Amino acid sequence: MLVTAFGAFLRFFRLGEPHAVVFDETFYIKDAYALLTFGVERVALGDEKNPVADKMIIAGDLDFWKKCPAVEDCAEYVAHPPLGKWMIAAGEWLFGMNPFGWRFAGALVGALSILILARVARRMTRSTMLGCLAGMLLAMDGLHFVLSRNVLLDIFLMFWVLAAFACLVVDRDQARQRLSDWYERSLPTPAGPGLGLRPWRLAAGACLGAACAVKWSGVFFLIAFAVMSLLWDAGARRALGLREPYRGVVLRDLTGALGALALAPAVVHMASWTGWFVKAEGWGRNWEQATSAGPAFFVFDSLRSWLSYQIQVLSFHTGMEKTHPYQSEPWQWPLLQRPVSFYYPSNPPPTGCGVDKCSSAVLGVGTPALWYLAVLALLAIIAWYVAGRDWRAGAVLLAYGAGWLPWFYYAIADNRTMYLFYMAPIVPFMVLAIVLTAGLILGPADAPPVRRAAGAAVVGASALVVLINFGWLYPVLSAETITYSQWWARMLMRSWV
Repeated sequence: MLVTAFGAFLRFFRLGEPHAVVFDETFYIKDAYALLTFGVERVALGDEKNPVADKMIIAGDLDFWKKCPAVEDCAEYVAHPPLGKWMIAAGEWLFGMNPFGWRFAGALVGALSILILARVARRMTRSTMLGCLAGMLLAMDGLHFVLSRNVLLDIFLMFWVLAAFACLVVDRDQARQRLSDWYERSLPTPAGPGLGLRPWRLAAGACLGAACAVKWSGVFFLIAFAVMSLLWDAGARRALGLREPYRGVVLRDLTGALGALALAPAVVHMASWTGWFVKAEGWGRNWEQATSAGPAFFVFDSLRSWLSYQIQVLSFHTGMEKTHPYQSEPWQWPLLQRPVSFYYPSNPPPTGCGVDKCSSAVLGVGTPALWYLAVLALLAIIAWYVAGRDWRAGAVLLAYGAGWLPWFYYAIADNRTMYLFYMAPIVPFMVLAIVLTAGLILGPADAPPVRRAAGAAVVGASALVVLINFGWLYPVLSAETITYSQWWARMLMRSWV
């Protein structure tokens, strides 16, 4: 709780600064407000990034909707599902259409993700110290920090993916305990028993559906985690010595898994589109056609319109080749070679730093000390998994691969425009890799005192370096006004500028 409170303080302190519409907030805050006001996204004044509407919002004038001859002409084509924008809308409803209001939900889930990661690391390692280390490292990651304080959908995608993973880890523990109890009191059979209702796996499916309802890239994690859960079931049956563990999974676990990890995500995802289904002015809704088709065909026509919309979205994403000054390729992401400048005002330039030339910036970049440690830790985790097939190493590697490797296809086959913040859902698993490696360095509880002391020194020094590195970068992550020379000194690579 203390670690979570520390991370929450960092994220909520000065949350309303900068008092401006930052980077792609221009899309999501207006879509969220439209959902809150009309139930569907609606076109605002201005061009693609709506600078006219941005100025009106900052000035407190919320009548920024484009006037249309007909209501349906105001429908806005959007490329992402609505759940993340509904979450943003909740903050706008609570605190108003202002920077604190539209950033509230991101800061909240950012803080909660620190708690979830600390708990799941505690469960995976059975070490409170390592659990707290995981939470502390996530709290001090620059990319997680920036995304928690500036509204992009990726922070919500990260949250639901991490929550799903945590639920599956709990489900794994409970499933193995049930199998163990059955083995002790019953006559073993070749395939083993059914495990009954598994609420944590159902909760994981709901979270994965929510991830897909934030961004379509959540489907990569849905597929990977579904396979992982079934492999865990097979591994548990095999560990008991059952002669037909995989047959047991097919006969006893597969039906429940399909319900929890296929049907539940689909229900949650479709539920997030409720506003679009019930409002006539949604993009591509074809409400008149659906209502004139008669009650028997209303659902069919509505679903057909929805599927047509999703095909348009898929075409948009696969064909998104427009160049951007801060775009980068997947192989550049782990080394932080090209971060994204979220905010850097130059007209007029900021003042108040004590010299003539001041800077105020929000740079979407990870904490380099943490990310480079993560690269080393991933190499160690790969070696650990190859040597011992440890389930924890396998889970971290699978999650990392599900969030990173698919983007190589889009980079090579589609030449898609991509950004460093696509790594957001992977950051918790980078931290888990570091924490698992830290556990190896520390050694078992009964290791010689010299070994434990040396391991503690290495782990403690590494955490301290991450803390110092985050503190050094903090001004350019949080829009503090500093001198230009201080800003320049924090640009650790020229590619950051």
